[in-house]
Amino acid sequence: MTMPLMRPPRKNPVLRTPQINLPPGSRGRVALGLTSAAAYGRFELQTCVDCGAVQYPPREACHRCLSVQLRWREQGGAGRLLATTTLHHSNDLYFRERLPWRLGMVQLDAGPSIMAHLHGAVKPDAERVRLGARLDRAGQAVLIAFPFEDEAHMADDPMLREMTSDPKFRKVLVTDGKTAVGQALVKSLVKAGADIVWTGHAEPWKKLPGMDDLARLPQVSMVPLDVTNGRSVTELAGEIGGKVDIVINNAEVHRGFGIAARRGTDVARAEMDTNYLGLLRLAQEFGPALKGRAADGVTHASAWVNLLSVYALSNFPPHGTFSASKAAAYSLAQCLRAEMRPAGIRVINVFPGPIDEEWNQQLPPPKLAPETLANAVVKALRDGVEDVYPGDVAQEWLARWRDDPKVLERELAMNGG
Repeated sequence: MTMPLMRPPRKNPVLRTPQINLPPGSRGRVALGLTSAAAYGRFELQTCVDCGAVQYPPREACHRCLSVQLRWREQGGAGRLLATTTLHHSNDLYFRERLPWRLGMVQLDAGPSIMAHLHGAVKPDAERVRLGARLDRAGQAVLIAFPFEDEAHMADDPMLREMTSDPKFRKVLVTDGKTAVGQALVKSLVKAGADIVWTGHAEPWKKLPGMDDLARLPQVSMVPLDVTNGRSVTELAGEIGGKVDIVINNAEVHRGFGIAARRGTDVARAEMDTNYLGLLRLAQEFGPALKGRAADGVTHASAWVNLLSVYALSNFPPHGTFSASKAAAYSLAQCLRAEMRPAGIRVINVFPGPIDEEWNQQLPPPKLAPETLANAVVKALRDGVEDVYPGDVAQEWLARWRDDPKVLERELAMNGG
């Protein structure tokens, strides 16, 4: 049984902030297939195309027939717990700080026997378990055995909380609270148990719908933030940067134009200033503070979330300049992920399809409701994934893009969708 997480005591400001130690992160190129699947929340193993054998650990050839025709296939994860043990000593700095550590040998119904970390709710005499893949603090896939049936407070397990970014008891910055998406994010985070949700508003003198309702929530603190203004970002980082555990950058400018539909570059410049340069300003000011608190107890700084767009994968001509700004932000987010990984801070990129808002009113359904998008962000934080594609349109675009990016480009150019 997993004990529910209690609200941690306030930090003593006199004590030194611990520095992060990461688990061993070295992996061969073949093994990165496991990590790639875990980044999307899937548990995949190599499956031989010729003989159907499922194998672990990853290899260059099939262990049964030596075929090199191997494909990564999603697995159900059901299996039998053969044995358990508890690690009481380790020479690795990461595990030494977290002992004792439970391990178990699991024989999957699919065939392979795998040594995995054990969730705290798995009893020593358990017969059946579910194996799942998660990303550890080093950004690499690890395998965890869960109880076959979920129990209460599963996410409060210390090992699982270490590997994910559950908002419970954490302090979160949402960069733009004036939009329907921003307000839905704030409400979902409060519902998920966030301790404080700082909510940015670039124009506090404007009486915008929904802002008063947010301000009345006891967990919400409205803060002035304009991501296009370097001084505004710097001042807010100086005030709360050392307290924030999760940054959610949802500030964006979205206009429905291509290249020839509007003269000049003013609109494109505004989109780039918010969608790309805004992310850069935030990362420069808040990134170092997050990295410095990556080992700060059970509510350590843990994640950075970027609201991008599925249009970042392939330009959607009717929204061409917006697509270009999100593609630039996507590239920058990959750089941010690389720089944050040594500190164990997870960078989560969210690629929604068209959201049900004013700038997509001319697009036909299906469109993503702001509440659905907000729930997908909270789920991504709890699951510890890296990339999320919420909604039917985003999932379809992703499948077409993976199948052939050039075909998708041609289809979008010919019929706009």
